[in-house]
Amino acid sequence: MSKWPLLMMCSLAACATTADREAGDPLGGFNRGVWKFNDTLDKVALKPVTKVYRAVTPRPARRGITRIFDNLAEPFSAANALLQGRLKRAGQSLARFVINTTLGVGGIADHATGFGIKAAPEDFGQTMAIWGMRPGPYLVLPLLGPSDFRDGIGTGVGFFTNPWRVALRESGASQGLRYGVSALEVIDTRNRLIESGADGALETSADSYAMARSAFQQFRQAQVENRDEGGDNGHHGESDLDRALDAAVSDAAASDVGVTDGANPAEVSPEVPEVAPGVADPAQENIAPDQMNAPMPPVDAGAPAPKVLP
Repeated sequence: MSKWPLLMMCSLAACATTADREAGDPLGGFNRGVWKFNDTLDKVALKPVTKVYRAVTPRPARRGITRIFDNLAEPFSAANALLQGRLKRAGQSLARFVINTTLGVGGIADHATGFGIKAAPEDFGQTMAIWGMRPGPYLVLPLLGPSDFRDGIGTGVGFFTNPWRVALRESGASQGLRYGVSALEVIDTRNRLIESGADGALETSADSYAMARSAFQQFRQAQVENRDEGGDNGHHGESDLDRALDAAVSDAAASDVGVTDGANPAEVSPEVPEVAPGVADPAQENIAPDQMNAPMPPVDAGAPAPKVLP
């Protein structure tokens, strides 16, 4: 095996900023390079295709496609819940799969949620976390996006062992059909990002890479701890993604106030609140509010004019 890819990775990793290292991202230089590649690919191909998909596919149909993919993932969630020893979540996933596959016509409709059986998603990355494996450094994967070493392994395992993927490969379906289903899954995932509001938040962030990293890390921690609507902890309200995204936006706002893309934070002046013409600023002049409209004292015409320094 050639050593050049490894040497290139090490060289890029050496470019990681201090802020990246402090955020648990020692491969920041490499990750930012992959992030830029993914972002470029998204802008020139994936996002335009998804916009066409959104334009030609009615919202109810898009929702039905999303539910079908969610339903197909239920057996894999159940298997991972069993591996984690979480019998309740395994039962939830199996019950959802049976109900939505039958009454929901293959998952197009989500009757299980209406019956009070909420989603309890699990994957092999979460399973390894329960087994005690640490996440390792943050990692941005080409085409797949934010991850870490542990979830990178989990993604690979899921790709080859997820029951619906195995069934598709072993069904004798044509290669074109398999690629078509995979392409639709990618487009559906991109559509979810747009509908969640994350797309707009990333576009307006001064550092979209750091924001995505923060959101991913908080989202995955919430998933490992089952802090979801259907989890064992009984947490209700916002979804994991909503809470992680809100927290990431707050983090970005706290660190990027007044800073835009390409700007040097040291060169950005703090914003000064505007004061109405003719009205003194009590915060700067130490004038009590009740003295704001007091008449001005008479001006002594014989007083020397103040000197103006050059």
